[in-house]
Formats: sequence, structure tokens, C-alpha cells
Amino acid sequence: MMKTRRVNRRQFISGAVSAAVATVTFPHIVPASALGGTANAAASERITLGFIGAGKQSKHLMRSFLNSPGTHVVAACDVDRLKLERGKKMVEDYYAGRSGGAYKGCDTYGDFRRVLARDDIDAVVISTPDHWHAVTVIQSAEAGKDIYCEKPLSQTIAEARAMVNAVRRYGRVFQTGSMQRSDWHFRLGCELVLNGYIGELKHVTVGIGGPPADEPLPAEPVPDYLDWDMWLGPALWRPYNSELSPHLSYDGFPHWRNHSRFGGGGMTDWGAHHFDIAQWGMGMDESGPVEIVPPDGKDYEVLTYRYASGVTMTRDKANGVLFTGTRGEVETNRSHLRTVPEGLKDQQIGPNEIHLYESRNHYVDWLDAIRTRSKPICDIETGCRSVTVCHLGNIAYKLGRPLKWDPRREVFIGDAEANRLLSRPMRSPWHI
Repeated sequence: MMKTRRVNRRQFISGAVSAAVATVTFPHIVPASALGGTANAAASERITLGFIGAGKQSKHLMRSFLNSPGTHVVAACDVDRLKLERGKKMVEDYYAGRSGGAYKGCDTYGDFRRVLARDDIDAVVISTPDHWHAVTVIQSAEAGKDIYCEKPLSQTIAEARAMVNAVRRYGRVFQTGSMQRSDWHFRLGCELVLNGYIGELKHVTVGIGGPPADEPLPAEPVPDYLDWDMWLGPALWRPYNSELSPHLSYDGFPHWRNHSRFGGGGMTDWGAHHFDIAQWGMGMDESGPVEIVPPDGKDYEVLTYRYASGVTMTRDKANGVLFTGTRGEVETNRSHLRTVPEGLKDQQIGPNEIHLYESRNHYVDWLDAIRTRSKPICDIETGCRSVTVCHLGNIAYKLGRPLKWDPRREVFIGDAEANRLLSRPMRSPWHI
């Protein structure tokens, strides 16, 4: 996919972009607050943001969006009062340093629905635990907000598809937080593969962690600063344990993703990054594998995927993602690109060859897409397909047998037991 044409505010208002607007795949009227493109834009011309989640990942996201031109952070939400207070302080300190101490305007909430109810918020940034993504994304779309949501996109395959449907139905601009697509090492690596510089692609090796361990955790007293029932939200109830929601510091590492009620282990954590790049390099952004085989101790030593093209992919030892072809290799990771032959990494992609969408900043790319009502580099359909690969692997691990998958219909073929694992029960009143 070539990079979508960008337009500035003056061009948009003058009507000079009628050709670009005609290519947008969903109708939407751009609010005045979404047309700002400079750091000193009038308040009415900025993209106003609310944050749903104020924990460790939100710290990085808040800093990134505060430093992005033409934005104004006005609200934050979290079920942990101490994390919320820190997020509020970060935002207000940032603006106070630029306004002589006059700015004190980041409102805080314990319920994300209060953020969505505000008409003055154009877009939301979601960095909750994975089990909350589907509910918050769908309700944000229904509320008319554009959305940036952290990876992995969803807790189940059915949730991912429901999220796509809601975003499309309400014409929202959505960016999945798989920011490796905005790193040139990954883009060039995938372009080399797609343009045949390593010959015919035969195999992809992805180096990530495994499925959730679900180790037992004893019940502990709930801290007075945490709304544990709201933290659980749609997940099935279990007693509080500090391993799931620690409050040590911004750098305290939560282990909720190692428990299948809340996440998908390393398979969805780094898998949402590296399987995403594997899909990109195979040209599978709107499809996926047709067979998944878990390790059996005999013929299959590692988790193996097969694609209709004949390409296989394994979860095995690799420095990120390794593409192997009939004439060479491309291995790519963050700040890393290795090729065989070595000089291949210096190859210039010709003007008539495949050029992937180029984004140099994942956050600004989403903001630009909001202004032009176009799809950003990691649109929700891409996020859906990538997280599906992660979940397919986890389901194969859980059942311990080969599975046939129909990527068009998004169902397992002739396997009722596996199809029951495409979704999960949700606690009332939450639903999708």
C-alpha cells in the first residue's frame, strides 16, 4: 500500500483536496478541533485527547502525544488513583512549563465512560490491560471518538473482528500501537522480501515468548487506591493479587499478561509486534495462515504455521523476525537489519517496485490521519489480522493438536471445540 497523500488545513478548507477526500473509505465530517497542525495552534484547532489508562505504558504515550504538534491533552482515566494522579501531574507539569504555571486543566476520572461523554474530546488513547480493549474501543467508536489503542488489539479473535466492525460502522480513524511499522528497519526489510530480493520466500522465523502460564496467585487485600472490580471489568472475577496490578513505580512490571483471563502471554505481547511484521513482509495484512501445528515432540519441535502460498512460519530462535528465501535472508528487529548477502541491506528500492506505507512517527501518523480522514499505517484491520495469528497459536497450544483455519471466514474448519475458543464469557454488565 502506498502512503496516503497528506494535506494541510488550508488545502482542506479551500477544497483543493477533493481528489484525496474522494479516496477515503468512510464518510466523516472533520471537527474544527481536528484541523490543527502546529504546536501553537488556537485551542479550537487542536486535536483534544483523553487517555483511558494511566499506567506504565501510558507514561510513554502521554509524553509522545504531549510533544506531538497540534494536540491538547484534557483528560485521563484510570482505576488506580495513584497512577491517575501521576498521569495528571505529568500533563499539567508539561503545560505549566509552557504557560507560566497557568495551565491546570487535565481532568481525571475513574470510569472511562465519563471521558467518552465529553463532547470536547476528539480522540482517545487506550492503554488498559488487554482484557479491556474491546469494550473501550467499541464504546469509543460509538461515542464518535477517533482511537489509538495499544497492542495487542484484543483478548480474543471474535473481539478483534467486533472492534473492526464498530470502527468501520462509525467511521473512526484507528491506529493500532504496533509502532514497529513506523521503524524504517522493518519497512525496508519487508520491502526487500516483497520485491523478491531474497528470491522466493520459503520460511519466516519469529522470536517471541510463549503462551500464558496461569500460575496460581493467592488472594491479597485490595489497596484503598484501587477499584479492583473495575480493573477486572469484563474478565471473570478473581481475588486481587499485586502481581496483576502492582503499584511500585511507573517502571513496576505487571504480570497480568501471563494469566489468560487478562492477556495472552508472550504470544500476544511481543507476538503482536513480530507476527505483525511477519504478516507485513508476507503481504498478509488482510489474511492469515491456513494451518497451525503445535509442537508434538516428534515431527514438530516448535509451533508452526502454514500459509496457502506454501510459506511456513515458526515461533523459534530469531533476533526479531527472520525471512528466509531461496537466494538470501532478511532479519530485522528494533534498530537492527541483517541481510544475506550482506550488501542487500543497502539496496535502494526502485520507483516501479513495491513501496510500503512510510511512517516516521507512529503517533504523528495517527494525528495526520485524523486530519485527513485516512487510514494510518496500522489500521484496525491490520491489528485484527496480526493479533489473530497470536491467538491462533495460543489456541493450538491449549488444545495440543493441529488446527485448520479459514482466514476469510475466520473460523476453524470442522472443529467445534476450537471455535468455542474464538470468544470468551464476559461479566455483566460488560459486553460487545
